[in-house]
Amino acid sequence: MPATTNPSTSKTSTASHRQTPPTGEPAVSSTTPGIVTPKSTTPTKSSFNNTGPHLPTSEEQSTTARLPLALKLGYTAFMAILVPYYWIEYGPTNFVYFCDIALFLTLAAVWTERPLLASMAAVGITIPQMLWQVDFLGNLMNVPVTGMTNYMFNPEISIFARGLSFFHFWLPILLIGIVVKIGYDRRAFWAWTIVAWVAMLVSYFLLPAPGDALEYANQPRNVNYVYGMSSEAPQTIMPSWTWLSMMLAGLPLAIYLPTHSLLGWVDARRRTATGNSDSNA
Repeated sequence: MPATTNPSTSKTSTASHRQTPPTGEPAVSSTTPGIVTPKSTTPTKSSFNNTGPHLPTSEEQSTTARLPLALKLGYTAFMAILVPYYWIEYGPTNFVYFCDIALFLTLAAVWTERPLLASMAAVGITIPQMLWQVDFLGNLMNVPVTGMTNYMFNPEISIFARGLSFFHFWLPILLIGIVVKIGYDRRAFWAWTIVAWVAMLVSYFLLPAPGDALEYANQPRNVNYVYGMSSEAPQTIMPSWTWLSMMLAGLPLAIYLPTHSLLGWVDARRRTATGNSDSNA
């Protein structure tokens, strides 16, 4: 006798088979034939950043807060004039001066927009060049403070040469503006300190001391003042190695650290105002 099939059981089995899709295929709605029910796309908890919305880092800021092209071209043109002139007039040892090192760091900073480069130069020369500014303005009013800018009013020196040397006045202003624009990198204190130590040791052991014979007329003596404040004779208050040691320890503590602290404080306030809490320690 042939087996009989219960119609209701067959229909139920067929419906159940149709409602169970193979793995990986979307389910078909049981109420409306032909309508595909998409898989849930609700994000999981792990997809959220528990620290809140993403804030740009200092490196990301440097790519969005770009420096004007006119500044880059203008500063590059200035360096293209100054470097060969100083090389011919004073020789390559002139570029061991802190202010000249800062010139090259600034050139790299305006093109790469890396906060570390501009921050290093700002830490190194802001306070010393402010003294240059004060003495220059004092000379304009016939009240020189230190005499360090007397050469700027010497008619025997060409206007062209004095015009180039005027960078001592505007460079710290430019650096502060750049740091405010692209941010301050707190690694600059130690980075510049190491550069300054190397420059002072090179100046002391390898470059002409006050009174030494020169290879050519305008070669600088006593670069970075490692023998005292005069290029004519070394200081006699203390042994020369004591003076050098004082410079190696004193400049970071008395000049670089206060500048670093002030620029870091200004940058922290800027970050708070702009909602960016990222900071390089």
